[in-house]
Amino acid sequence: MPLCAFSGNVYQLIIFRVIQAIASGAATSVAQAVVKDSYFGRKRVSVLALVSSMAMISPIVAPVVGALILRFTSWRGVFMVLTVVGLLITIAGIAMEETIDERYEGTIIQSIGRLGIVAKNPGFVTLLFTFSLMGIPMMSYISSSSYIYVSQFGLSEQVYSYFFAANAFFMVIGPMLYMKLSQYFKANSIISASYVISCISGLLISTIGNHSPWIFALSLLPATLAGSITRPPSANLMLEQQKGDTGAAVSLMSCTFTVFGSIGMIIISLNWANRIRVMGLMYMVLALASLGLWSLISKKSFVQKVSCE
Repeated sequence: MPLCAFSGNVYQLIIFRVIQAIASGAATSVAQAVVKDSYFGRKRVSVLALVSSMAMISPIVAPVVGALILRFTSWRGVFMVLTVVGLLITIAGIAMEETIDERYEGTIIQSIGRLGIVAKNPGFVTLLFTFSLMGIPMMSYISSSSYIYVSQFGLSEQVYSYFFAANAFFMVIGPMLYMKLSQYFKANSIISASYVISCISGLLISTIGNHSPWIFALSLLPATLAGSITRPPSANLMLEQQKGDTGAAVSLMSCTFTVFGSIGMIIISLNWANRIRVMGLMYMVLALASLGLWSLISKKSFVQKVSCE
């Protein structure tokens, strides 16, 4: 963080931000690995739901807090504030009790090699591919939302932030809603229903989403909610496929979702005549593809079934 604050040019800033991203990715992987080490069954799913909801709060809080900080300092000051936050988190991490039963003693190269071991697990990899597909349309919205609301619909930046925050709010409550629904329905049924809802939402986006910002937002909300509902059960199911190498498994989960999301960002950034329609088609087609893959893979013997009792 302090290196970013004292960058002399944009190239240094990019390099230091890459380093920051590597560190942040490691922290994210460790957080989910700790959950797997510490909890089992339904309790693990409930904690994963809480972690997912907390992670989703950042799209709501970050722009507001960042704008507030910028009222008193420059962009360099933002990184200094993040430095202080990082130090506090580091202290908390040092004070935390180790959760892993057996510490890995291999080298960094050997650790990277464990990614290949996990990638050979058919149950994990097929689920990873299936659950990551919906990252494509989701990130296409994240990257193009400002253009759609401000440039296409003519809203101010402030009003756009309200629409963005409202959508992020449904990302936050989705995991908690899953915990309520799982009391009455099986996880497999909830996941399947979520894909159906996302497909219908994509159809609405592509057909009527262009009419107004309100119609676009309301058409998008079901897909947003459905996508966030699947996060706890999908993460738990993927983690259950790999008995060891939890860190490698979580790293692949985060990396694959990011890669798929980047594909969505690239697609939506192309010179389309109607970005909203393209986004809706992505939601619809990929939700159907995910539903088909999920229906097929969930019945395979190489996929470890999970009990949430």
